[in-house]
Amino acid sequence: GLGDVYKRQVENRFVGMKSRGCYETPAGTILYSAKLDLEMLCMDREVMRIRDQLSLKYAELVYNGYWYSPEWQFLSDTMALTQQNVTGEAAIRLHKANVLNRGRSAGVHSLYNEDLVSMDMLGGFDPTMSTGFINTLSTRIKASKARDAKVDSQ
Repeated sequence: GLGDVYKRQVENRFVGMKSRGCYETPAGTILYSAKLDLEMLCMDREVMRIRDQLSLKYAELVYNGYWYSPEWQFLSDTMALTQQNVTGEAAIRLHKANVLNRGRSAGVHSLYNEDLVSMDMLGGFDPTMSTGFINTLSTRIKASKARDAKVDSQ
């Protein structure tokens, strides 16, 4: 059912033993899905990537009981900073043990700006500005393809 994300999980305990457990968190699953949906609207892409990397260490520290350690305090403060602008409303639907995100709004906290990304509005996104950027970023792909062609011709 809903929230059976960790059902019948085998864990590596902190003390080195293996254990099995069954965890069900339907409310946690719903809230987590809604929060992630809001983060897509409110959080900068690079901040999100760094947060995702730090989340593994954060979870490990919590699981192992290091709630008041200096490293946990550092990560806790960092995680709180990533969430400063994550606020708004998320619409969800529950259907056959799934959480379906139906919409979200974040008001002034949203990073989405339709006028900025529009190719139709004056002052919006100008696609001709991307040419140099695309050529620069494609250099490594071109080099890889050229190498592959040399290897295949031998």
